[in-house]
Amino acid sequence: MTTTVLVLDPRGLTELADLPGVRVLHHVPGAEPTDEARTAQVLVAEGGTVDEVAALATQLPALRLVQTTNAGTETWVGRLPAQVELSNGRGAHGASTAEWVLAGMLAVYRDLVTFAGARTWSDHRTETLVGKRVLVLGAGDLATELVVRLHACGASSTLVARTARDGVHAIDELAQLLPAHDAVVLVVPLTDSTRGLVDAAFLARMPDRALLVNAARGGVVDTGALLAELTSGRLRAVLDVTDPEPLPDGHPLWGAPGLLLTPHVGGFTSGRDDRAWAVARTNVAAVGRGEQPPNLVR
Repeated sequence: MTTTVLVLDPRGLTELADLPGVRVLHHVPGAEPTDEARTAQVLVAEGGTVDEVAALATQLPALRLVQTTNAGTETWVGRLPAQVELSNGRGAHGASTAEWVLAGMLAVYRDLVTFAGARTWSDHRTETLVGKRVLVLGAGDLATELVVRLHACGASSTLVARTARDGVHAIDELAQLLPAHDAVVLVVPLTDSTRGLVDAAFLARMPDRALLVNAARGGVVDTGALLAELTSGRLRAVLDVTDPEPLPDGHPLWGAPGLLLTPHVGGFTSGRDDRAWAVARTNVAAVGRGEQPPNLVR
């Protein structure tokens, strides 16, 4: 049996063309689907917005799977027909985002922003990542990539996830773990259980001068609570995501002390599209073989 796959980005015609058991069709976002397109069982979302894909999904009666090339899936919740499952881009952006986390931590600990902006030959002693105790909240692909890089720099890591398993602590241990770590890195998905997880009580358990790094989603952190800790000078932060996002002009986060802020660029690097299509190809190939895609979101 042949699986019909609809792609919104013409690149998909080439990327998926040679997969056994797969027929690939191109659809222009916003156009009326052809009769042939309406037979598609799989829709690859790359090249379309969530709104465009969600609207198109309602016009495809045979559709059973949407394959997105992003790791985060919170914007898809409740947007697809009940019979349509979702597969994400897990594995495409973990390494590059882990690189961003490491760069941000090093920039803070080595005071690189101050040195670069001083415009005078004036030195001072800085901190180092060597010996830092880093709590990583999340235990997926990104966390795995990050741990390798942290250990290479001489830091130690503690992984925390929803449930405990070998080498991973359960999230209900956070209260005891937070005071014993110099930095907390957030790499969890945004769900009902993680929204606002990093609140005033969470931040209060972090030791003085600890560093919070958010490579997850802005909604995981209570912005007001973080602003209070930054303004007091007790904590520092590196953020690639914010709540709200994009961060509007004049928002107090822009001028918050002890904050290094970037505009959601953690995984936005050279080779991003190649990696995203490689993940999509793996998942579509599995469907073509009659198997479940490995990145199916539960």
